[in-house]
Amino acid sequence: MSYFCDHMVYSPALPPNKLILGIDPGTQVMGYGLIEVTGSKVKLIQYGVIHLKSYSNHAIKLKKIFDRMIQLIDEYLPDELAIESPFYGTNVQSMLKLGRAQGVAIAAALSRDIPYVEYAPKKIKQSITGNGNASKEQVASMLMQILKIQDAPKLLDATDALGVALCHHYQKGNNAKQGGKSWKSFLTDNPDRVVGK
Repeated sequence: MSYFCDHMVYSPALPPNKLILGIDPGTQVMGYGLIEVTGSKVKLIQYGVIHLKSYSNHAIKLKKIFDRMIQLIDEYLPDELAIESPFYGTNVQSMLKLGRAQGVAIAAALSRDIPYVEYAPKKIKQSITGNGNASKEQVASMLMQILKIQDAPKLLDATDALGVALCHHYQKGNNAKQGGKSWKSFLTDNPDRVVGK
């Protein structure tokens, strides 16, 4: 038993790993992608979409987004959230709805004390392909090579989400916005406020 403990003490040579949840917000289909970063190595964990087309009520869509985000967060325990910021369009109503969908996804992360970063679509495309005007198909093709994805996803919203996560990794997560300190951080910073020690 003591050998096991000693062995654990001397294992910090392993590079720390970080799980990044990428989100491509949408009101019809929302993409998500999870990657694990260990040192400079990137590993695909999971990706998919949240289907919202069948819900006509916008409030219900927002609740579905929040609930599914909480499920993803509680299942995979990501360290950081990277989310695409809404692009500017001519349809104001669509922009408002997209902004709400993004806000709900961010709120879900903040409710679990997960920091988040927003990235503009051009920044993501530039980061993945070297071209800020790349098509969704070009982004997907590059991601398939980088993350060794065998089968092309049916919906590009999923690869878009992976692109956001990978962009965040490339940016080293330097712009993370902490929505509040975790309980562990609070205890570390405020040992005098803990009752019953």
